[in-house]
Amino acid sequence: MATHINRRVALAGAAAGLALAGTEVQAQSAKPPAPLFPLPQTMIPIVGEERGFPVRRIYCIGRNYAAHSREMGSDPTREPPFFFQKPTDAIQFVDIGSVGEHPYPSLTKNYHHEVELVAALKSGGRNIPVDQALQHVYGYAVGLDMTRRDLQREMGDQKKPWEIGKSFDHAAPIGPIHPVAKVGHPQKGAISLAVNGKVRQSADLNQMIWSVAEQIAHLSMAFELAAGDIIYSGTPENVGPVVKDDVLLCKIDGLPDMSIRIVAAQA
Repeated sequence: MATHINRRVALAGAAAGLALAGTEVQAQSAKPPAPLFPLPQTMIPIVGEERGFPVRRIYCIGRNYAAHSREMGSDPTREPPFFFQKPTDAIQFVDIGSVGEHPYPSLTKNYHHEVELVAALKSGGRNIPVDQALQHVYGYAVGLDMTRRDLQREMGDQKKPWEIGKSFDHAAPIGPIHPVAKVGHPQKGAISLAVNGKVRQSADLNQMIWSVAEQIAHLSMAFELAAGDIIYSGTPENVGPVVKDDVLLCKIDGLPDMSIRIVAAQA
């Protein structure tokens, strides 16, 4: 009998000890751990501000100008909007009045330019109505969705994700963000890209199939949008290849020009 009692006491004591240890572990885990190593925050400068815009996610819409949709083999009258993402460290900031050195990436022999209006969000949510969507926009910038077209098409032909064609180092050159308070919401106006002084892409923002407001609304059905998200809003037709030493000049009415030079791949 005494042996049974001792066992019960021992088991009870062990259980109490485990419970106490569990409480201590929970208390320790409640404290936010220090990072194992530092990770820099991707930041885009804001015109007229000392503070920068921290980037959370980069969303891009595909085939959002009818003529570009057709040149990529799609029917713009029937295709719903679709989106993909780039990593935040794909950002390459290009200051006003400068020519950013943009390295030709690895693995590709058909590297394409795509000039785009970029919207930067100050807030977000789910299932945002179209008529409230622009309330979440902090500002706008000129951007480039650079594309390893051969890799994108190769993956597409194999029915595989074509992230490798879109999501890589320096794949998202961008100028500074201009607050809505200064530039409003650009819904019309020329958008163009020239290579070595020769215009290749030329259209009007009002030719977008899906407006920025509609893009925000559609995205918020699939993702919970938040402050720090940026949206590349699509490119006009006549995307094309660039090679080393080409100089690209991007223009959008109401925003300063952005320019990059294609340089040798980084070792």
